[in-house]
Amino acid sequence: MASASAEPVSIYTDEQLASDDVSKKDIVTFLQENGREKFLRDNKVFGKVASVAKGSKKDHLSAVYKKMFETKAFTGTVGEGDVAELAEKAAAASLAEERAEEAAAAAAVPEKVRFTKQTTKKGGTTKVRKGDLISCNYTGSLVDGTVFDTNITTSTSRKKKAGLKFRVGTGKVIRGWDEALLTMSVGEKATVTIEPDWAYGRKGLEPKIPPNATLIFEIEVVSAE
Repeated sequence: MASASAEPVSIYTDEQLASDDVSKKDIVTFLQENGREKFLRDNKVFGKVASVAKGSKKDHLSAVYKKMFETKAFTGTVGEGDVAELAEKAAAASLAEERAEEAAAAAAVPEKVRFTKQTTKKGGTTKVRKGDLISCNYTGSLVDGTVFDTNITTSTSRKKKAGLKFRVGTGKVIRGWDEALLTMSVGEKATVTIEPDWAYGRKGLEPKIPPNATLIFEIEVVSAE
């Protein structure tokens, strides 16, 4: 079994500390070689030797030197203050670990899907993927049938406006759209009903969409690239 390292021995007498034979740099060097870090920090003698020596009075350094031996605040030892600090850090680490576990447990619970989809026309084999630049036609309405937006004209020519284009899954549209489109393929038409949380939420989008509104969209995916 290895023996404990010997405590440092004082190399300066009170007379030497008070004389010019021992410089401030000498004292700081000895303190930093033998003192416990917390003790050095608490007594403001931790840092670059030259900087500490320059910014400290010799009387202060001498007092710290004596205090280190009186309290046995040597490297490799643990004082009362250190015990309290270690206990506090351990408690903080334990709390952080508990919170991390709670967050992980919460993340493990699948988030409730806030939309439903009813396919009215099957699409092809090209699936919509996150990041795809898609073009689509759509009509949005409230549950009472009020149409609040569409890119399909109602003229006799039945011509459609240019398809709405955006990259899927990048937050360019409401979440319900992003999530629903990732279940669709090119050529597919579907009726998508989106709950408020994945639409415009509590605030709505006045004047067309009231607060906490469930929205119904007829969506056709024209292309994806």
